[in-house]
Amino acid sequence: MTALTQTATNWWKGGVIYQIYPRSFQDTTGDGIGDLAGITQRLPYVASLGVDAIWISPFFTSPMKDFGYDVSDYRGIDPLFGAMDDFDRLVARAHELGLKVVIDLVLSHSSDQHPWFAESRASRDNDKADWYVWADPKPDGTVPNNWLSIFGGSAWQWDARREQYYLHNFLASQPDLNFHNPDVQEAILDVARFWLEKGVDGFRLDTVNFYVHDKQLRDNPPLPPEQRKSDTAPAVNPYNHQSHRFDKSQPENLAFLERFNALLAPYGAASVGEIGDSERALELLEEYTGAPEGGDSKRLQMSYVFDFLSGDDLKAQRVVDVFADLDRVAPNSWPCWAMSNHDVVRHASRWNLSDEAIKAYCTVMMCLRGSVCLYQGEELGLPEAELQFEDLQDPYGIEFWPEFKGRDGCRTPMVWDLGVNGGFSTAKPWLPVPHEHLLRTPASQEEDENSVLHHYRKAIALRDRHAALKHGRQFDMRADGPVLSFTREAEGKSVHLRANLSDAAAGDLQPWQVELTYS
Repeated sequence: MTALTQTATNWWKGGVIYQIYPRSFQDTTGDGIGDLAGITQRLPYVASLGVDAIWISPFFTSPMKDFGYDVSDYRGIDPLFGAMDDFDRLVARAHELGLKVVIDLVLSHSSDQHPWFAESRASRDNDKADWYVWADPKPDGTVPNNWLSIFGGSAWQWDARREQYYLHNFLASQPDLNFHNPDVQEAILDVARFWLEKGVDGFRLDTVNFYVHDKQLRDNPPLPPEQRKSDTAPAVNPYNHQSHRFDKSQPENLAFLERFNALLAPYGAASVGEIGDSERALELLEEYTGAPEGGDSKRLQMSYVFDFLSGDDLKAQRVVDVFADLDRVAPNSWPCWAMSNHDVVRHASRWNLSDEAIKAYCTVMMCLRGSVCLYQGEELGLPEAELQFEDLQDPYGIEFWPEFKGRDGCRTPMVWDLGVNGGFSTAKPWLPVPHEHLLRTPASQEEDENSVLHHYRKAIALRDRHAALKHGRQFDMRADGPVLSFTREAEGKSVHLRANLSDAAAGDLQPWQVELTYS
């Protein structure tokens, strides 16, 4: 892969972004739910990690059926999280500390309580009648086509007011916006403009390939069992039985992303897209982020890549295979790597890792070509929380329990110290604080030079010191049994990595040892 030069206006190239799930970061009001003021309070800790930016999951006005990913006012702060003044103070404090601010925009769908949808469903001939995806039933009254929801069942919901079905790729309370309507696109661009004027430095775009659907509403073809993957939906979900050729990832999406990118350019803002597609993920990565050598993408700056978020054990050959596929299918793309986030089992548990293994994977990720997203608590080595069914809040887990336990296990409150509820809240938290997390607080790890926390700081600082690791070219990647090796190079200097990604000695490398050579 070719090298890309990093400048002040493209801080994201090789940058490290720290994801904050606001409900679970810090509560300052005593209601058991984290808030914006709590994020501001803890920003010095985040800055101490050495990261470049924070990504804040949705905090907009919402009925919280999907915990903020169902927006009822794109310009409003939900009272659970505070007020606009709290957001302004957060941005100002982050910038004082040298942190960029990236916010999570959920644009493919809104809440069914959004005023846009209330007007759209009122009749078939009002100003917003075509702002959502409406379709007549088949002659027998059944759904317009075979599209399925990621959250289970048909992707179509009957509405008695219009006597039509509306599309929802997720919950029935999350109707899909109709991006074929130019007025919808203008409204969405206006939302982005509003937050850019508020001082944000970029957007994480939720389900970015779901914006545009097939206008003809053609059925998705079936997917043979041997081709079914569970990267987008859990294995028990029949969503995986289809080839999602028509309900998402449509070519018209590219034109909208070019408009979105043009809006961001004067602000020097960045975009990172979440591409949810088990069949064409790398092809879409190239289409959405691909850029000529030394240039910038006309669509997204970077995109979330799911390869290291899967259940597949991340051994040396797996890393080599991922990058071989990337070089073959998406050579001009700019990936954003993550091992944990708010939607998947924390990687410490997913791969059953010891602290030494967590440290090794952290170092490897900080040396890979691309940008990096960290998820709150992974720098502490937090494992997945084991919750009882009665503690669940996530509708996804409630629907598919117990074969799929949902996303609550990775969303439990952040622990800070040995105070009440780990220092998160003086009230009963919205999700339980696991006892095992109290053994891994920042307060305790600060005192241990060999802690996971200190290692994350060192690995991030290593990346920041070497241009080769931030934006240099990557080559000669290979696996020799459990040993991964590759070289990064920029500005006439190189870093060579050898990492034993196993719990047994391999040649001259001890278990989980990472060796770096500079030239």
